[in-house]
Order: sequence, then structure tokens, then C-alpha cells
Amino acid sequence: MNCRPLKLTPEQLERRRMEGARLLRAGHLSQTEVACELDVSRAAVSHWAKRLATGGVRRLRRRPRSGRPAKLTRAQRCVLLRLLKRGALAAGFETDRWTGPRIRHLIMQTFDVTYHSRYLPRLLHKLNWSQQVPLGRAVERDEALIQAWLAHAWPRIKKGAAERHKYRVF
Repeated sequence: MNCRPLKLTPEQLERRRMEGARLLRAGHLSQTEVACELDVSRAAVSHWAKRLATGGVRRLRRRPRSGRPAKLTRAQRCVLLRLLKRGALAAGFETDRWTGPRIRHLIMQTFDVTYHSRYLPRLLHKLNWSQQVPLGRAVERDEALIQAWLAHAWPRIKKGAAERHKYRVF
């Protein structure tokens, strides 16, 4: 079994179909053997064979993608990712937390492109950028007091519970 990436590019898929067509036309291998050779399903090779028989190799070529072209080019998406990695403070916001409206504003300001707020998570997913929500922390939180409690009080409570064969859940 060959190692292959989880997702192939359209060009790689087309090359694989062309290789399958070459093997099918040569006639030395069965469809099952071609499927094993190219690490695809037998159904895929059967589908290729039907298309090859009805329209030739041109029926196996990739077709232009349908749908609306992307608003941001690949280079612009790279620039956006760099801006996101620098942080919201560097982009001129008062805190370092990226929110949907902030990202939307950054895209509008930088590239003069608007995105619907519901599409932004999908765009960020394509950039391998996940939404990360910071943990809520009280303003009055005293780290020194917490560490002192963990060092002194917690072992005493834990030891007392173990002596009484009980567990305390906080």
C-alpha cells in the first residue's frame, strides 16, 4: 500500500486518472489490478473506464471549477494570516483578542473586501486559524494568594480527607 496525502490537488487527481486511462488502454491489467496499482476503489476505475469508452481521454480531464471566484487571492490570504499572527494590538485594537467583527474590519480596511460574518469562520478554517476564547479571569484575582493556598491549605485538606477515607469535591 502506497503512502499518499489525505487530500490530493486537482492536478494530482487528473494525473492519476490519466495514468489509469493509460493502464486501461494498454489492456494488460484488469480494472481490479489498476485500482490496486493506483490505490483507488474498483468503482472509481469502472467509472473511468466508462468515461474513457464514451468520450475518450478528454472525458477524464479536469473541468474548470464552478462557483464564484475567491474574494481574496492566495497572496492576500497569506498577508491576512501574518496580520492575524501579529495580534489585535498591532492592528490598532484596544485588546489583543481577535473577534469576528475585528477580523472583518481588518479585511475591509486592508483589502477593501467585505465578508459576511457567517463566512468568516470558514475562511479562518482554510487559514488553519482557530477561534480561541480566553479563559475568563476575575480582575480581583490574586495569584500569590492562590499559590499560597495550594501550597499550604490544600495538602492539609487532602491529608485530612485521606485520613477519614473520604473525598472532598470542590
